Amino acid sequence: MAVIEYFPKYHKIFLTKIYDRIVGDLNHSADQRIVDILESYKDGVQNIAVDTPFQLPLCLDCKLKCPGYELCKVEHVVWMRKQIQKKQKKKKVKKQFTPYTQKAVEFVINEELEENFLMPHALGANLAPLVARCLFLKKRFEGNWTEVYPKLSVWRVGRAMGISKSDLRFHRHAVSGNRVREKIIEELVDHKLAFVYEQDKKIMVQNNHAFEAFICALTGFLKYFQQTEPRPKDFPESESWIDFPKEKIKWDRV
Repeated sequence: MAVIEYFPKYHKIFLTKIYDRIVGDLNHSADQRIVDILESYKDGVQNIAVDTPFQLPLCLDCKLKCPGYELCKVEHVVWMRKQIQKKQKKKKVKKQFTPYTQKAVEFVINEELEENFLMPHALGANLAPLVARCLFLKKRFEGNWTEVYPKLSVWRVGRAMGISKSDLRFHRHAVSGNRVREKIIEELVDHKLAFVYEQDKKIMVQNNHAFEAFICALTGFLKYFQQTEPRPKDFPESESWIDFPKEKIKWDRV
């Protein structure tokens, strides 16, 4: 978990605290530790940005008689079906979509942006346990929650600072990831956009989870200053959105 604060006087973000290992014990779960940390900041929190969905795919709560998603006329399913049809015109698609595991925003991130970011399904094997945990935690702590996809946020922030595409594609890499993460942090500091203590920088370079926590917080900060992408005009109103930085971030607006 990363806690950042903004000081308008200095026009700079400060990484106030980074929690790189939140673990439980016999009497307190790690989940309780997270809630305790959130509670300690509750008086000043503007935004809680997380890298996990906190809304289930809408099909799971649907009470209508289901005709199958091939024939469904509910807005978000119709929209996703159209995306598959558009994709079919570009290349041969062998699989249908699955609206009980997927969310509409995944189509935007994987098909409509400048790079294919290979975003997994919200209820795919890797994310499903984390979604359950996030929904549990969200019940415990009210606030303005924002969903972030760190891989995309890293890309947009890095490109806005002139970091090469080849570097940004490997920020999670076991071998070269440390170098890339260090470069991104140094660019933020060199551009005088952020202040990071040396020990916190070391933690984020060595631990990608800590680095991505910082990126989530930074994305929440950019959202506050309207430097994240809006929903597409035809995007289903009932569907949740993922906030990610604009392709051209206007740093002078923050």
